[in-house]
Amino acid sequence: MLKYPDMTGEQGRWAAMAKGHVALSITGMTCGHCVAAVKKALAAVPGVEAVEVTLSPPRAMVACDSSRTTLEMLLKATEEEGYPSSPATG
Repeated sequence: MLKYPDMTGEQGRWAAMAKGHVALSITGMTCGHCVAAVKKALAAVPGVEAVEVTLSPPRAMVACDSSRTTLEMLLKATEEEGYPSSPATG
C-alpha cells in the first residue's frame, strides 16, 4: 500500500515530489462530487497507480509510473474534467 505524507502539518506540505509522485493544486472543486470527478479523471491516465484528492486544501496526490505518465497528461485530465490544475507548491 502506498504511503502519503501527513497532509495536516508542516511535514505534509503539498509540493511536487520525487519521481513517481506528483502533487497538483486543483481549481474549482467545491464538493464531494468534484473530488470524485477529479479522482476518476486522474485514475484513468495511463500509468497512474494511486490517486488521493482532498477538497481542503484542493489538491491531488498522484502516484504513477513516470515512464508512462507525464505531468502534461495529468494536467490535461483535470482540465478536460473541468477542473484546471497546476503543480502544487509549498
